[in-house]
Amino acid sequence: MTDPVSLAAISGVLGAIGMGMANEAGRAAWENTGALVRRAVGRPVPAPRRSAEVERVAALLREGAERDPELARMWERFASTLPTAPGLSPVGTPRLPAATRHFTDRRQALRLLDREADRKFDGRPRVALLHGPEGIGTTATALYWGSRRAGDFPDGQVHVDLHGWSARSALGPAAVAGRLLRELGLPAEANPHGADERLELWRRLVADLRLLVVLDHAYSAAQVRPLLTSAPGVCTLVTARHPLPGLDAVPVPLGPLAARDARRLLTHFAGSEAVAAAPDAAKDLLVRCAGSPYALRTAAPLLSVHGAPGPGAGDAEPVAALTESAYRALDADAARVFRLLALRDWPHVDAGTAAWATRTDPATAPVLLGVLADRGLLEPAGPGRYRFRPAVRRHAELLARHEDGPQACAASVARVVRGHADLAEDAAHRALPQSWRVPRPARPGPPVSKAEALETLVREAANLFEAVHAAADAGDREAAVRLARSLWPLQLKAGRHAEAVPALRTAVRLAAADGEACATGLRDRAALRFQLAMSLTELREDAEAEAEFRAAAEDERAAGHIRGHASVVEALGLLRLRQWEWPEALTLFDEAHALYGTISPGDEGHADLARALPLIERHRGRALRGAGRFGEAGALLRTAVESFEAIGDDYNRARALTDLAETHVLAAAPAAALPLIDEAIALLDAQKADHPLAYARSVRARCVTL
Repeated sequence: MTDPVSLAAISGVLGAIGMGMANEAGRAAWENTGALVRRAVGRPVPAPRRSAEVERVAALLREGAERDPELARMWERFASTLPTAPGLSPVGTPRLPAATRHFTDRRQALRLLDREADRKFDGRPRVALLHGPEGIGTTATALYWGSRRAGDFPDGQVHVDLHGWSARSALGPAAVAGRLLRELGLPAEANPHGADERLELWRRLVADLRLLVVLDHAYSAAQVRPLLTSAPGVCTLVTARHPLPGLDAVPVPLGPLAARDARRLLTHFAGSEAVAAAPDAAKDLLVRCAGSPYALRTAAPLLSVHGAPGPGAGDAEPVAALTESAYRALDADAARVFRLLALRDWPHVDAGTAAWATRTDPATAPVLLGVLADRGLLEPAGPGRYRFRPAVRRHAELLARHEDGPQACAASVARVVRGHADLAEDAAHRALPQSWRVPRPARPGPPVSKAEALETLVREAANLFEAVHAAADAGDREAAVRLARSLWPLQLKAGRHAEAVPALRTAVRLAAADGEACATGLRDRAALRFQLAMSLTELREDAEAEAEFRAAAEDERAAGHIRGHASVVEALGLLRLRQWEWPEALTLFDEAHALYGTISPGDEGHADLARALPLIERHRGRALRGAGRFGEAGALLRTAVESFEAIGDDYNRARALTDLAETHVLAAAPAAALPLIDEAIALLDAQKADHPLAYARSVRARCVTL
């Protein structure tokens, strides 16, 4: 049996707690770990962030436990009663997207994939890289092989598109790991926010699984390497347009289809009657498609409907050539939708996007998108949603610049950006109707529930991020600010921190460039900096987070916005709690409390004080508890409990009761803690607050085992 106060055991618990900070219960466990470390050492110890620092803190705890048997017992109870580490929900075995019906050739590629998957495990990750020019079928080959070998991966097959069309669109390793974990069934609230913690959890959870991982459309080796695992049952397929130098993988190059297979594929797509009716056109088309499966699929409708495609004999790029042929066969309305939707690299397009881009009737837009999909110019990306292949989009964008002109193109993009801003602002307000951080929508939509509004933001998140960049590129400060401020529920409720940070940085840069900012501009800039700092905090980028918090505080001060200023100072104090910097946290909470105290009746934010002041009292109590000042901490926490009870805020009352009970546990007074934690559990159970409830129950377990 493992010694619970051994160095390895303590390090394991510290690492698990660090990975669990995506929810409030995990953050509470982290804070109280810091309080135990302080007791062991007799002085504040900075919170560890890297593995070497975790080992150092574990050694300090180990030494303290050897000196103090009571501390050893306290740590053992703490570690053994924590809520269980995040696990996978039984959501069913994940499977790959459907493989193509018409798959041909690729025998050599399939043999290479089989060989790597069946290789005797020797400690090296099983990794293969399928690469070839756009439209050559790397994704189709990966999905076909994966479906054929599904029985060899009983724990599932997960697929994530890495969006590696450009450096800006490519997802970072942390974002990809988050999607992989969601595919496996990890609840969102258990998905760590920090990149290191998320990647470590990914490696831990798949260590004993027999799993196929398909990482589609990679941009670089650096994007992929952190996601690789040497777990003996995991096989990883990577697809890319080019070889990825630096990726230790079996290369599986894909070239043009052989002539016989190309003809077979054309016959599948166009139909044997169409090929037989126009043999010369079919022969010419096979030459011009140059063995590209995508080009053959795109040209097939032209052969069956028109008898002959239109690319010229000198075309060197079959995808672009066949795109042009398919485009010339469109009617004017569908052609205009095709061109104007391609002006930005939208992760997906739908009827709303098409209507904004072209001023098309929303009832007609789905029909036109269906036509484009039928002609192979768009690909399905979910119900009612489509996406461009990169080469197709580039070609359509050139057509738009030439045929519509710069003014019409700019106006089209602006309409799409404003449409997304209206949608996001309305959904954000409905997801967080009481939050002053979310502006009221300029154009309210039909009423929906909070959950439905958040689902809208999650579904549209990738397009919203791109819309921020589009607004910034156009110098549209107003739209960029509206969009970026509407990301707050995605950060607060959906944990989309890694993906939101680039868009928030872009919006902050645009707002900061306005050197003559008025009070409204300063407040907008402060709000964006606050949002950016909060996500950086969750990503464990503490230095940059602090710099943004301090810049936000200065903007709020300059704008005369006391509530905003106090809120930023309060957030800085919460950052200090995470860092186990108890005296500094207390100083910041005292400063925030003083700022709130200057808000007079009738001033903006005065109505919020009934909740804001007890929250500050709770935070001050937590800081004092971490510093070992249990009596003072208890007094402040009791005040917070009473204040929350007076305003009928049972959720925050339960959180303060849990903090008060934890304070008694740390002070070795479990009898005083027990009735408090029982009251907290009853309140949280009534509200179905699962994570705080699980942590409260762990506190109770410590009470009864003391």
